[in-house]
Amino acid sequence: MSDGSVAPSSDTNLPSPTDLELPLVLGRNLRRLRTSRGHSLERLAKQSGVSRAMLGQIETGKSVPTIALLWKVANALHVPFANLLQTDAARGPVVLRRGDAKLLSSSQGQFTSRALFPFDGNHQVEFYELKMGPLHREAAEPHAAGTRENLFVAKGAVEITVGLEKPQTLMEGDAILFEADVPHVYKNLVASEATLYLVVTCAEDVV
Repeated sequence: MSDGSVAPSSDTNLPSPTDLELPLVLGRNLRRLRTSRGHSLERLAKQSGVSRAMLGQIETGKSVPTIALLWKVANALHVPFANLLQTDAARGPVVLRRGDAKLLSSSQGQFTSRALFPFDGNHQVEFYELKMGPLHREAAEPHAAGTRENLFVAKGAVEITVGLEKPQTLMEGDAILFEADVPHVYKNLVASEATLYLVVTCAEDVV
């Protein structure tokens, strides 16, 4: 798909009820955040670099965008990434079952992200499980100014390149902390799936 969308039923496995709910959650939140800031679809399209047609498809629940596309929209709206996936607040302990995860993907499923925190309000800190296909390379655009990423390699070996800095090789058990408001690239160095855990700290002045 030319704008980086992922069809809700593109996976070979049958979608869980939560998978089926994801397009509706995204659409509701995008429409709410856009209108609360007084943006038209045309204005948000210009600011985010995402076409008006794609934004309209997201708002009507017809498309689930890739991770990279969602970051563009979140940056243009000046909100944390998780705000686009926000659900009603829960009280007390919250158990996040693997089978109920809202899984986002890019690159035909070679890069997937699973949130390990509830989307129940504004979060300055977000926690994700990332999976990278064998030898896959994933490029990320700059996030909002002040955003930091803390990445831990649970399985495999990866190379992280931040902006114009020298690439850093991380083996299993290694971690890296970096400013994510510049382009950065994740690269799986081995011919098997890599598992990473990512903590994203959003800028303090995000509204």
